[in-house]
Amino acid sequence: MGQTTTGQIVNLLSNDVNKFDEVTIFLHYLWVGPLQAAAVTALLWREMGPSCLAGMAVLVLLMPVQTLFGQLFSTFRGKTASHTDSRIRIMNEVVSGIRIIKMYAWEKPFAALVSEVRRKEISNIMSSSYLRGLNMAAFFVASKIILFITFTVFVLVGNEITASSVFVAMSLFGAVRLTVTLFFPSAIEKVAEARISVRRIKKFLLLEEIGYQNLCLSVTDQSQCMVEIQDLICYWDKTLDAPTLQNLSFSVKSEQLLAVIGPVGAGKSSLLSTILGELPPDRGVIKVKGELTYASQQPWIFPGTIRSNILFGKDLNPQKYERVLRACALKRDMELLPDGDLEVIGDRGANLSGGQKARVNLARAVYQDADIYLLDDPLSAVDAEVGRHLFEQCICGLLRKKPRILVTHQLQYLKSADQILVLKEGHMVARGTYSELLSSGLDFTSLLRREEEDEPTSPEPGHGPLGPSSSRTVSQSSMLSHGSSLLSVMDAAEQCAVEPTVGEESRSEGTVALGLYVKYYRAGANVFMLLVLVLLNLLAHITYILQDWWLAYWASEQKHLNVTQHVLNGHNATRQLDLDLYLGVYAGLTGAAVLFGFLRSMVFFKVLVRAAQTLHNRMFTSILRTPVLFFDVNPIGRVLNRFSKDIGHLDSLLPWTFVDFIQVFLQIVGVIIVAGVIIPWILIPIIPLLAVFLYLRRYFLRTSRDIKRLESTTRSPVFSHLSSSLQGLWTIRAFKAQERFQQMFDAHQDLHSESWFLFLTTSRWFAVRLDGLCSIFVTITAFGCLFLRHDLEAGGVGLALSYAITLVGMFQWGVRQSAEVENMMTSVERVVEYTELESEAPWETQKRPPPDWPRQGCITFEQMNFSYSRDGPLVLKNITATIRPNEKVGIVGRTGAGKSSLISALFRLAEPQGKISVDGILTSEIGLHTLRQKMSIIPQDPVLFTGSMRKNLDPFNQHTDEDLWNALQEVQLRGVVEEMPGRMETMLAEAGTNFSVGQRQLVCLARAILRTNRILIIDEATANVDPRTDELIQKTIRDKFKECTVLTIAHRLNTIIDCDRILVLDAGRIHEYDEPYVLLQDREGIFYKMVQQTGKTEAAALLHSAKQSFMNRSATCMVNGLLKAGKREGSCVLFETAL
Repeated sequence: MGQTTTGQIVNLLSNDVNKFDEVTIFLHYLWVGPLQAAAVTALLWREMGPSCLAGMAVLVLLMPVQTLFGQLFSTFRGKTASHTDSRIRIMNEVVSGIRIIKMYAWEKPFAALVSEVRRKEISNIMSSSYLRGLNMAAFFVASKIILFITFTVFVLVGNEITASSVFVAMSLFGAVRLTVTLFFPSAIEKVAEARISVRRIKKFLLLEEIGYQNLCLSVTDQSQCMVEIQDLICYWDKTLDAPTLQNLSFSVKSEQLLAVIGPVGAGKSSLLSTILGELPPDRGVIKVKGELTYASQQPWIFPGTIRSNILFGKDLNPQKYERVLRACALKRDMELLPDGDLEVIGDRGANLSGGQKARVNLARAVYQDADIYLLDDPLSAVDAEVGRHLFEQCICGLLRKKPRILVTHQLQYLKSADQILVLKEGHMVARGTYSELLSSGLDFTSLLRREEEDEPTSPEPGHGPLGPSSSRTVSQSSMLSHGSSLLSVMDAAEQCAVEPTVGEESRSEGTVALGLYVKYYRAGANVFMLLVLVLLNLLAHITYILQDWWLAYWASEQKHLNVTQHVLNGHNATRQLDLDLYLGVYAGLTGAAVLFGFLRSMVFFKVLVRAAQTLHNRMFTSILRTPVLFFDVNPIGRVLNRFSKDIGHLDSLLPWTFVDFIQVFLQIVGVIIVAGVIIPWILIPIIPLLAVFLYLRRYFLRTSRDIKRLESTTRSPVFSHLSSSLQGLWTIRAFKAQERFQQMFDAHQDLHSESWFLFLTTSRWFAVRLDGLCSIFVTITAFGCLFLRHDLEAGGVGLALSYAITLVGMFQWGVRQSAEVENMMTSVERVVEYTELESEAPWETQKRPPPDWPRQGCITFEQMNFSYSRDGPLVLKNITATIRPNEKVGIVGRTGAGKSSLISALFRLAEPQGKISVDGILTSEIGLHTLRQKMSIIPQDPVLFTGSMRKNLDPFNQHTDEDLWNALQEVQLRGVVEEMPGRMETMLAEAGTNFSVGQRQLVCLARAILRTNRILIIDEATANVDPRTDELIQKTIRDKFKECTVLTIAHRLNTIIDCDRILVLDAGRIHEYDEPYVLLQDREGIFYKMVQQTGKTEAAALLHSAKQSFMNRSATCMVNGLLKAGKREGSCVLFETAL
């Protein structure tokens, strides 16, 4: 997957695959066109002789020109597709990391990045659009040029123009015109584009696929299950000198627990990847006997219910399900959620806390009842109480009979492991039991300052005084009513046979509003340009009709002249037409038609492509400015669908269809006007025919339009499923769920294909009825000319009939294109919908704090309540607290207590009620960027973006190279970056997957160091790092942020025990707020019980640290007080000397 991106795959499915639909419509015209041209040539030869070859020569010359256009289309298509891949990839990263982007106030650099890629994409689209414009103009004027050349040669070689020759030629050229000048070049264009798409799809399909040759599932007895590795060497990237893993040897048998520890980037997750088969071995042997299952380090949650995430395709066994929920500490959470385990969770588990996602992820693996368990740091995202419960009740309880490989940084559990494997930089530093490692002389005890203790198994979290809090979606009433009886799992299974699903995408109904067309055109041009466009259209079609009328007039005048000559023949009088005049006017009208036709096409395409660019930019700006709640309730696929498929329509298909429709519509109007002028009474039957047509069109569009909308909305689940599957690819493969996910994808794709097929068949239904109407019109015109043959001019009759015959094909095509325009306008409708999303507060306001704000970093909450939506439940209630300048405050509480929500309120990710002020300035009165740029955050989920390391650290280019290297040095990443091929310019993989989770966390710390703000928020930033790296981070924070206000959310109590004060949250309320040592004096307090949950030895160490910090602070306060007193008394120097 390192050779492709989610954006590229989405683009392949949305735009490239669609090229096959387009090419099949026109493909056969590649042979029909030349064949039809040959047949027309033969018929014209009989009527006009060799003169017809002049016109056919023009037609033949157009073919290589159009072939050249096809090659150019192919070139531009390839370049456009590459830029579209980049744009969709960036959009995928923006939507996935929108919280981080907002908290870093990085919207502007990402907007600039997308704008630059979009500018390059539009440049190629505009070039191909101009080619389309030339093709469209060639279609419009080709028949006129051909007629002009044919009849110019015809009269210059001495022939006389007759109505017969004129209108036979017009009819035959009209018959071949659509095929040769529109469908044939369209076929070349579509084949050229399809070739590029085939090449891109082929390249993707030929990517190396993973093999499963190492897995051996022939196990009849649980005692035979094992994992054995001998002399293993692996490379993620063979261009690097050092292998990812080298010289590893160990085995894990039934009922054994292997704990894998090591610093960040040691290769722990890579080891599990090798066992899973994701990282192929370069050398060595891997033997796996038994069925594997896997719990990933970053929890993967797919859209659906919590139950469907846990069952993962397995049948519901109520007793087993109940045991898994209890073992994974989920039982209480399920009772507190409004719909229990049938609660629908959005994309990426948006409405679950980090700890809840980790436990659901673990429960999925446990429920599978596999033979071998690979657990990648499942304890890092939960607090000490829940962590102990998971280890004792789940890993060492429910799974005790299984071989287990546990990657962990929680060193207090190592005593319970049968084996411990210590990794460093891919090497096996040591392997053995806990006792063996302690006696080996390795620097192991420094990692184990806090030893495991003998303590009875703790009850399931939530049953003691430390009750669980809700997730962000739990109302206060549901928290208070947790004692009420609830349906058991068995009852729920009986009562809810069909699980709820993620909410469907909304779609408009009825006619596409006229105002939408106005918005579309105004996005591409001002009023003056639109008037110019209207004028060019009128001039093009007036000259188009006048050219044919002049030819008919010429033929009629020639006939009158011949009659007059016949009458005067006995008097030897000769009269001739002024050939120069007639040819000159004919040439002038032809030239005008060509000029206005080309100008009209060029301007039209420029306006419509510019409209696509403007609407894309507005939609992207709207997406960046909308609150984060939008992303919690809308899956990624739904958003990407707008930016891929819908914008793809606006870029290419809609402009072409619109221009074609306008051209054909004006031609149809011209035909009716010409027929009406020549035979006025023909307008009488046209009126009922028009009424029938309007009825049919309305009837058709009412269905077709909604089917097109349905087609668009059924496309979104395809992209959502794809994006979700790519995020959880390793989990899907580990669970051998590829076939099931393939079936789910096929189901989504089939639903979309059904709506697409319905759309095509309704179009065919309409086309047949249009042919019937056209046939009636031609019949009426023909019989009208026959009945009135004595009163009509031959030229006029010929013109009316040739136009009427042309109308048959043209009318069907024109109405089809009009319907297609309205159907494609649903894409404009969907894009415009996203340009009008609810917007968060302005990024900047007129009220701006001083440039050096905040000077102190004092944060005050007054009666603050917080909800993620206006009508949603309060997740924080009546928060009143003051965080003093330079104070270090630890924020603790059980998973889902509202810790991260407090940070969301501070950053105004949703607007809080009440007051939050920083250094006396209300955060609600200043711009979001002004606020967010002045606070640094190290987030719970580290996010890196595709691009260079430099851009990930400093997207605004505000810092020197020295600053960047120093920041990396502070977080111990300088050596890692220096070893990369491009050093600071090395391009990171999508989502930074070429770094471990811990290393990504360190990059986020480096960002915070560079920002040098007075306020730093740390949201469980050390959850995924080893204790030594944790100590490094804590030391860096103490040194670099000594003069800053620091808020630290942590599950590891040792990281916050030396804070100035601890703020304890539970159920969205502040329960305790004081110095750690003071809180530990209250044996009934929540914080005291949290410390006791860590075990006797760890609790004693924490108490000692809290006491030591308390004594140090007390001494510092005393010294500071004496210093101030000394200064007031003028004895400062004596006092300092005494010290």
